[in-house]
Amino acid sequence: MAEYQNIFTRVQVRGPAYPGIPLPAGDDPRVIKPFFNYLAGWLGEPQIGPLYVGRLGLLSFAFFFVAFEIVGLNMLASVNWNWLQFWRSLPWLALEPPAPAYGLHIPPLNEGGWWLIAGFFLTASVLTWWLRVYRRAVQLGLGTHAAWAFASAIFLFLSIGFIRPVLMGHWSESVPFGIFPHLDWTSAFSIRYGNLYYNPFHMLSIAFLYGSAVLFAMHGGTVLAVSRFGGEREVEQILDRGTAYERGALLWRWCMGFNATAESIHRWAWWFAVLVTLTGGIGILLTGTVVDNWYLWGAKHGIVPVWPNVFPPVPDPAAL
Repeated sequence: MAEYQNIFTRVQVRGPAYPGIPLPAGDDPRVIKPFFNYLAGWLGEPQIGPLYVGRLGLLSFAFFFVAFEIVGLNMLASVNWNWLQFWRSLPWLALEPPAPAYGLHIPPLNEGGWWLIAGFFLTASVLTWWLRVYRRAVQLGLGTHAAWAFASAIFLFLSIGFIRPVLMGHWSESVPFGIFPHLDWTSAFSIRYGNLYYNPFHMLSIAFLYGSAVLFAMHGGTVLAVSRFGGEREVEQILDRGTAYERGALLWRWCMGFNATAESIHRWAWWFAVLVTLTGGIGILLTGTVVDNWYLWGAKHGIVPVWPNVFPPVPDPAAL
């Protein structure tokens, strides 16, 4: 068999289209007859389909469509229903949360009510999709690791948009729907609470984020590198480690300083990825509720150097 490269492949090794294992009784049928796409094979799997939508999938799509339409139509209304201005201004358009004066009450539609409705349907879509991921794993005889990893991301999503605003007592603490307005909210949030970079849970989140990138990239690189020895058959290598993972383990031990097996690397990567959003959510929930100014908190605990008194002292805004 001719040897082939794994990145920018010149030869794509394909078998017959795989329709998947038989579905449990009562499940909806899969859709889309499987076919192959050469360009898709450059990036990953060349087989497209079949897909399983199911009732939970349809319900999640419906919830998301309602939220998407509410946000999109409100943005279009904000430019006087001018499609040209809509597409030109789209990155700057937003659907804003209610003003602080409304607290946790339901405001008029045009003063934040639409934001609440869109948030409800978006949250319903995400939670329905989580339930779909969990049920699919159970019905296919898999572990539920992917569902619980997804739950960690949902925890961050709910911390920013729901749990923390409820703790703070008004919806205005949440994020607007929009591209640049979302980023502006992030910057303003950090500045308002004394620089989020001094939040230790934010530090942990970034460390796990970068760690995840390194672990996943190096794991993918290692498996591709040993695929000429059958290293992509990872379950076989877990049960009976062969020359592929012996070589991969040597590479990790010599280059990274610790060993990794076909199983342990996935546990490392899973925990690193899950802890990105878990620690990030904790950091968000502590901001403004327990700690009002992360710079002053860091200076008090010896994390941040105290700035020299070059200018007259500035009082802490939270103490006014």
